[in-house]
Amino acid sequence: MVTFLVLLQLAIVLALIFIGARVGGIALGIYGMVGVFILVFIFGMRPGKIPIDVMLIIASVITATAALQAAGGLDYLVGLAAKFLRKHPAHITYYGPLVTWLFCLVAGTAHTSYSLLPIIAEIARNSKIRPERPMSVATIAASLGITGSPMSAATAAVISTDLLGGLGIELKDILLVCIPASLIAILVAAFVQNRVGKELEDDPEYQRRVKEGLIKSEELRVKSEEFATAEVGSAAAEAGRAAANSSLFTLHSSLHQRRAVLAFLLGVILVVLFGSVPSLRPSFQVDGVTSTLSMPETIEIIMMSVAALILIVGKANVKDAVSGNIFNAGMSAMIAIFGIAWMGDTFFNGNLEFFKSQIADIVTQYPLLFSVALFIMSIMLFSQAATVRTLFPLGIALGISPLALVAMFPAVNGYFFIPNYPTEVAAINFDTTGTTRIGRYVLNHSFQLAGWITTVVSIGVGYLIVTFLY
Repeated sequence: MVTFLVLLQLAIVLALIFIGARVGGIALGIYGMVGVFILVFIFGMRPGKIPIDVMLIIASVITATAALQAAGGLDYLVGLAAKFLRKHPAHITYYGPLVTWLFCLVAGTAHTSYSLLPIIAEIARNSKIRPERPMSVATIAASLGITGSPMSAATAAVISTDLLGGLGIELKDILLVCIPASLIAILVAAFVQNRVGKELEDDPEYQRRVKEGLIKSEELRVKSEEFATAEVGSAAAEAGRAAANSSLFTLHSSLHQRRAVLAFLLGVILVVLFGSVPSLRPSFQVDGVTSTLSMPETIEIIMMSVAALILIVGKANVKDAVSGNIFNAGMSAMIAIFGIAWMGDTFFNGNLEFFKSQIADIVTQYPLLFSVALFIMSIMLFSQAATVRTLFPLGIALGISPLALVAMFPAVNGYFFIPNYPTEVAAINFDTTGTTRIGRYVLNHSFQLAGWITTVVSIGVGYLIVTFLY
């Protein structure tokens, strides 16, 4: 009877996740909350923990990033990246993904990649390099930047006090393990991808498009505009329009833009500094007990203050900040995590004894199996942070080592498996040569190989770092 009830509840949870993911946007959070209602009011389960820290960190970081976008700071950085990439066209398969990864690592969101993808595609095409090679790796690299970024919601979820932060894992541990693991994984994927597929001029689809006159000097602008009207969500559409403008490669830098970038980078540096050296954070005595400012609170204070600084030195308009695609996407993510993570926490904690009795021994002997669960859940949730908040509590309860969970962190990037994530849709549309594509059987798409390579290599390297460094 107990097994039947657990399976019934699991079926309901998975069904609501599927419906929310299909509808998109804030629907994931809305249907997640429906799940909480069913579990609490119908099955009588105790509500799980609300991911308050993660939600507030998302709000603060996204506010700072949105202010940077409003001040023109992101456009300035894209201009610098374009200038660098155009100087090294022969190495676009390596430099394109690395620059994309660095952008997302610093900004904490994969949405910054939309401005870089058309630049990478254009440089590869002009250099007669098959655009699929750098585009596929760059798209995956954007996700890897999230699972290692001090600014990302996913990292914030990992180090929150009710997850690994309460078990002694600090921000510096995430950075020391995940950044080198991701970097090596991207280089390996780029090396392999550089040998995949026919050369551009020998590709049948490219030859067809050239013969039919589909590839012209205006192609990048046209395809960018087409992407902007595609049904991939308003945030991605606006990003597509911005990318079309940024692809003109004009560097309109101003003093205000540079100051805004410096202010944002100052915030990143402070977050890394206070996360790496906890003794630098303020301490307080309450009733004779000394407590240190937590890392989530530190990030929230710093990034909201940085947002104010950017508005001042960057002469940014607050209305522009809240109307941009960065802010909209970030707030949608916060609502999604609110509902879906609360539902997951309610379900797993309510059935914790069942999971301990059924799978604890297997997971303890083969902890890597938990990375498979993370991978599959990320495919369904389309969110690294939501996946962390949903499954990491179960991993902790099953006795998996906190450091092992850190090494498995990149497994939450599995949503590349089905090619309907906005970054993948963007990459396909920006590659006007047709080499970046979805295959006849859907799952045989351009991002599959790079995605699997980076996932396996990053987890493997992460385990090596944890083994020899700790």
